Amino acid sequence: MSEPGEGDAAASPSGSDASLRVAIVGPTHPFKGGVASHTTTLAHELADAGHDVTLVSWSHLYPALLYPGEQAVPGGAPDVPPFPRTLRVLSWARPDTWVRAGRRLRDVDVIVVVHVVPVVVPAHLALLRAAGVGGSGSRGPGGAVPRLVVVAHNVLPHEPGPGDRRLVSSLLRRADAVVVHSDEQARLAAELGAHRVREVDLPPHLPGGPREERPPHEGPLRLLSLGIVRDYKGIDLLVDALRDVPDVTLTVAGELWGDAGRRVRELAADPRLAGRVEVHGGYVPSERIAGLMARHDAVVLPYRSATASQNVLLARAHGLPVLASAVGTFPRQVRDGVDGLLVPPADRPALVEALRRLAAPGVAAALAAEVRPPDLSGPWAHYVGAIEALAAPPAFDDAEPARPPMGRVARLRSTVAGLRARRGPVLELTPMDLPEQLRATDLLTVDAEAVEAAEAARLLGLPRAKDPVAAWAALGALAALVRVLDDRGRTGVVVDESGGGSPFSRWARALGFAPVELELTGRRAAIEVLDVDTASLDVVARLHPGGCTASDVDHVVGQASWALRSGGLLLLTVPIGDDDPDFAVRPADVRGVLARADDLGLTLVGDVDGDVLDRMREARASFGGSDSPAYAVLRLTFRRR
Repeated sequence: MSEPGEGDAAASPSGSDASLRVAIVGPTHPFKGGVASHTTTLAHELADAGHDVTLVSWSHLYPALLYPGEQAVPGGAPDVPPFPRTLRVLSWARPDTWVRAGRRLRDVDVIVVVHVVPVVVPAHLALLRAAGVGGSGSRGPGGAVPRLVVVAHNVLPHEPGPGDRRLVSSLLRRADAVVVHSDEQARLAAELGAHRVREVDLPPHLPGGPREERPPHEGPLRLLSLGIVRDYKGIDLLVDALRDVPDVTLTVAGELWGDAGRRVRELAADPRLAGRVEVHGGYVPSERIAGLMARHDAVVLPYRSATASQNVLLARAHGLPVLASAVGTFPRQVRDGVDGLLVPPADRPALVEALRRLAAPGVAAALAAEVRPPDLSGPWAHYVGAIEALAAPPAFDDAEPARPPMGRVARLRSTVAGLRARRGPVLELTPMDLPEQLRATDLLTVDAEAVEAAEAARLLGLPRAKDPVAAWAALGALAALVRVLDDRGRTGVVVDESGGGSPFSRWARALGFAPVELELTGRRAAIEVLDVDTASLDVVARLHPGGCTASDVDHVVGQASWALRSGGLLLLTVPIGDDDPDFAVRPADVRGVLARADDLGLTLVGDVDGDVLDRMREARASFGGSDSPAYAVLRLTFRRR
């Protein structure tokens, strides 16, 4: 959209028929903090996916009484790159700006409202009323009213006040869908009247530069607490516990809010902590984070309560273990005893014991050695996919009468039907629309072919894919849906095990399918997680980068052989190479994979004996002959007999 609400919407910048006109309403630079960074990054990611995005933000956000710290980033340097199409037109003190902004959003497809604190809800409600958004109950038959997706970082504040529940409920009841980041928040949103709640992991929006080398250190264990000091974060509990744990130092870096900040300063003044606790009040600019991390041995998050936080991922990005309370998303992010330690919240003896354990010689270093860098792209692909799926209405209203009991397969098909949009496919692709060179079974050996596939997908009107190899894998699989499955009604049950790095589910949704997405690892397969019956699925996909490795290909093929119905498709990619027998399938073993699949009733769609094997031999030759490792990606499509 050129300017929201001004005449006809401009063509999508990507030229994609499947793109959405999206307005995100939330804080961005110069406002500081994780929510502003997440909002800005979300705008970038949705635009990178091919959608027409405008970020509607604030010139004046909170009254000073409600936000005791500085609202803007000190010095003016943004924590993350600003989004270019940003309208800073909203002002806390000017209700007329809420109404004017809402009127400009009447022509968008979806409004994404970023919710953090109840005090902003009246502004959001006024904006939504002006945009014509009345919730799922007032939508007209044409569906022309923008859909509303609320991204709730905190459904209710950590320190709720009177009237908060009623205010937040009025927003959530109006929303077509609510996105939250933890189980507890999902339950709370449903309790407050949200019609449709989707829990999605909070993707990384990490400030700061690249990791810095940590110089050798022979002294005591150095702990770092980073971020605003508030009561629910439990920094006072940590400082108090340190009085019983000598030879440990702590740096508290962040704004000190209210009574919680004063208590931390008072505790730090205890003579038993002399020289061991440094309190640096004030906002920590992003350019200082890497240096701070390099001067410490572990990050501490002793929260009393939590929803979701970026600090575990930030610590992992800099190679630091984490000591955290077992609240919010921390138990999923910290592997207790492997790359960090978990303790019960507000349990002083347990916290003291964990600090002593962490301070023992070699423990922090051993935990740091197991720290894995966070995936910075896959979670965002999954998050964008969730927003895309929620931007379409479900096929059944929540008010429908209860159906009689049904079996597992019927329930799964009913779930898929409920996910499908009333408007049907966004793209009407036929076999004639697809490039002739697209084959269900194929081999990728050069980067140029992957780049060509990504460009072909764009020309077809599909949302963008960041990874060309993932685009190559997904485009061939999508062609198999159109040519081989030939499900013109888009009613098939499609289960996608590929993970967030693959665009396959997003593209299948653009065609009108409603894929069931699963994030799986190792030898787990979709049919084990879903507990489906024999011959009940239409499609199982496991594509790059979450494709089948040598260690799990046989298991996935075996499970799919009995879960697929007659005529159903197994779509998978297999890495080909000689140098890692656990990861890649050796070229010599490809025939064995095909023979195993054939024995299980899966017929290969395509010809491996011809061009594919010839290209595999050419790839090996290009790497220096039979004794040198050749690497390629093999896409296989099987049809159940």
